[in-house]
Amino acid sequence: MSSLPLESVPRALPTPAPAPPLSPVLSPDPAPSRLPAVGRPVRWALTLLPLALIAAWAAADWRTVRDGTARLAAADPWWLLAAVLCTCLGWVAAACVRQGALPDRLPPGLLLASQFAAGAANHVLPASIGAHAVTLRFLQGRGIPLARATASLALYSLVRPIAKTMVLLVFVVAYPDLLHLGELVPDERTMALVAGSVAAGFGTAVLLVTAVRPLRRPAVDCVRTALTDVRLLHRRPARIVALWGGAAATPLLQGSVIATVGFSLGLPLSWTQVVLALLLASTAVGAVPAPGGIGPVDAALVFTMVAFGAPVGVAAATVVGYRVLTVWIPLLPGALVLSALVHRRVL
Repeated sequence: MSSLPLESVPRALPTPAPAPPLSPVLSPDPAPSRLPAVGRPVRWALTLLPLALIAAWAAADWRTVRDGTARLAAADPWWLLAAVLCTCLGWVAAACVRQGALPDRLPPGLLLASQFAAGAANHVLPASIGAHAVTLRFLQGRGIPLARATASLALYSLVRPIAKTMVLLVFVVAYPDLLHLGELVPDERTMALVAGSVAAGFGTAVLLVTAVRPLRRPAVDCVRTALTDVRLLHRRPARIVALWGGAAATPLLQGSVIATVGFSLGLPLSWTQVVLALLLASTAVGAVPAPGGIGPVDAALVFTMVAFGAPVGVAAATVVGYRVLTVWIPLLPGALVLSALVHRRVL
């Protein structure tokens, strides 16, 4: 027998006993969430809201729609077809400017659909608030941070008037003989009023940012992001072409729509005169916060075309036809697209 102690004999390792199954913690069933039940009516309400607003507006301005549609029915259809083509190209130009104002790449189809829907919202709310709201929701739905999305809207709003002013200067230099019209030059009182309005707007914005502390940090973040994105965008040729090219093409396409509608009604003006009339009219009263510029710009446009030699009746019919073609006819399809985008949670 061996004299080795029993402790030295190797033994099999003990197998750990299986752990008892963890019993679930007994707790009362959580209350079912009411978010889906609440969210569905809200989403349906937002879906139907654009249609309700457009129906109310159409009921209030039905006479203009009826008269303009009757005039367009008797116009030259080929010129109207050219006007429709220019109108569609205007939405493409707006989408190009939106993409050019953002470093991130956006899906082209959804971007174009959002701009078509933004056109309907833009004609309901003043000062392009509706279009900016739709675009802001679209950008946030694509994962764009709020500061960058807001900075792109600010850049979009800044580039468009700058590009329009540059186009106006090109027309002034190229066609100086068309500007020998003393009626088109605003008087000192009007210039002082415009300068005072611009100064008051900037002063109010600076005062709000300075006095209201909750607005200070978002405003600083927006400015910092905008400056960074501007430097980044202007290092990419594709973004430069989309941003500035689209902004410069927008007033030319709008003027082309007015000119082709006018040609279909027998307007005795050239394309250059009509585009220049639009540039002058929109520059003079474009800052008035009317929905889609309807009202002040229309009156100034009729006045400018009459100053260029157009009959009052034909000039007024041209502006009414232009509004029917670019506002009222796309309004219902645009509202349907807007409702569809809201319903599908793209906005």
